[in-house]
Amino acid sequence: MFIATLIAKETLNERNIQSGIASLDASGATITRQSDRIDGRALDIFFEGDPVTARAHLETMAGEIDIAVQPEANRLKKLLISDMDSTMITIECIDELADYAGIKTQIAAITERAMLGELDFEEALRGRVALLKGLDTAAIQQCLDERVKIMPGAEILVRTMAQSGAATILVSGGFTRFAKPVAQAIGFKFFYANILDEGEGVLTGALDGPIVDSSRKAELLKLGAQAASLPLELCMAVGDGANDIPMLQRAGLGVAYHAKPKAAQAADVAIKYNDLTALLYIQGIAADQWVHK
Repeated sequence: MFIATLIAKETLNERNIQSGIASLDASGATITRQSDRIDGRALDIFFEGDPVTARAHLETMAGEIDIAVQPEANRLKKLLISDMDSTMITIECIDELADYAGIKTQIAAITERAMLGELDFEEALRGRVALLKGLDTAAIQQCLDERVKIMPGAEILVRTMAQSGAATILVSGGFTRFAKPVAQAIGFKFFYANILDEGEGVLTGALDGPIVDSSRKAELLKLGAQAASLPLELCMAVGDGANDIPMLQRAGLGVAYHAKPKAAQAADVAIKYNDLTALLYIQGIAADQWVHK
């Protein structure tokens, strides 16, 4: 048995619901039941059939409606692992840090290509960090204060899952100087990111230690699941770029959040319209169960 969850950006109306039902019918699915509307925004439709075909049909629906298709079993996840930049926060930290060095346009172009999967991630990262050589480390705190904004719904998502006993892990191809305060602000228990090398109050243009890249993110998912004694089926991974794809594919539910095309295609669910609270509706958690800061 599978569940198709429809999540509207604002209000899920009867026309949306009937469109979803018609899309499932067209996919050859057999609908067994449906829920009442949840918070006026979401609805679960339970069906038997091919989930891949069902998702393809549902995603042709008109309107700002996000679709999640998943097995009914193990719907409630016990581990959340998420990318940081453009997922849990609204910016790419390296691009904004580069702005303080006067080279944002140059670095942002490389970041975009790396996130699209057009460049080798580690090579692109080391190349961009090298361009930051000589930048005063005070710019990091300034960037945190002036540019870093938490993604809407992030705190509610993480704190709600944590209160239910889920493990929460932030993984970033960015930097620990940003990941640590972001993890603390949102409520993640663990964080992993790259370490900027510093000396005499400036960035040296190098990184210290191993790189957190796509393979490392997938490994951290596996290690996190093992530490919590969980099967991967009970894990949710969230990200937006090509370097998140192995993590998204390995998790029980991989969610691409306002993502680049390759990540959206590789994930089980692609959230295009809603904020991160959509990930709670996907798990069957209504607003009266959400934990606010």
